[in-house]
Amino acid sequence: MSKSTPPARRNRLSVVMIVALIITAIGIAASTATSFPVLGLDEAVFTPTHARSFAFAEIAKPTYTALSTVTWLPTPTLITITPEPMAQAEIILDTPASEYLAPIGEDNTFANQSQSTYGGNKYILIDISEQHMYVYEGDMLVFSFVSSTGMNNSTAAGNFSVLNKIPSAYGATWNIWMPNWLGIYWAGGLQNGIHALPILSNGGQLWAGYLGVPISYGCVVLGAYESQLLYDWSEIGTPVEIRW
Repeated sequence: MSKSTPPARRNRLSVVMIVALIITAIGIAASTATSFPVLGLDEAVFTPTHARSFAFAEIAKPTYTALSTVTWLPTPTLITITPEPMAQAEIILDTPASEYLAPIGEDNTFANQSQSTYGGNKYILIDISEQHMYVYEGDMLVFSFVSSTGMNNSTAAGNFSVLNKIPSAYGATWNIWMPNWLGIYWAGGLQNGIHALPILSNGGQLWAGYLGVPISYGCVVLGAYESQLLYDWSEIGTPVEIRW
C-alpha cells in the first residue's frame, strides 16, 4: 500500500503554491505596468525612431576649363569703294529741272540762274581745318555737323551761295547718286555742292564711316540725316562760306 500525504501537509503545500503564484502574478503585473502607462504605474519613456528620407554624400567639386576668348567682328553692311580721283561729278537730275536750273549742251549738265539778292538771315559756314559745318539763323547756331571736304584741297575756299536744290543728283562719272544736293559753286563745267553720303548702284553708301576727314572729290559731304535737315532748312540764295 502507498503512503498518502497527511492532510495538514497538503494544506501547507497548497498555501505555499498559492503564495508563489500570487508573487509571480504581481511580478508580471509590475513588469507590464512599466511598459503600459494605462495601468496607472510609472509612465514609460518612448524614444521614437524616425526613418531617414535622405542621405549624405560627398560630391567632388567640378573643375572648369577656361575657354579661349573669341572676338566677333561685325559684319559690314555698307560697301565702301575708292574711285579714281576726279575733280567733280557732273550733275544730272532724276526729276524735272527746277526754275533755278537750265540745261546746257548734250552732256546733261546744268547752268545756274543765280539769285542776285538774298533777303533772309540764314548762313552756312564750312571749316575745312575742322572738317565741320556750322549753320546759323541770324546770330543763333541751329546746326553743328561733322562733315568731309575734298581730298588734296579740292574744295575751294571762298564765299558762295546755294545755287540749286536737287532731291537726288546723279554723278555720272562714278555712277553714284547724291541725295539732298545743294549746289554751291561751279568748277569749270561741273558743279560742287553739299550732299549726303553717295549711294552706289548696289545700294551701299560710299565713304561710310569716314566722315570727319577729307574724302570727297570737291563736294562737302554730310551724313544722311544731317543732310536732310540742312536740305529742308536751306533756301536758294543762302550764303555759304568755306574757309580754312
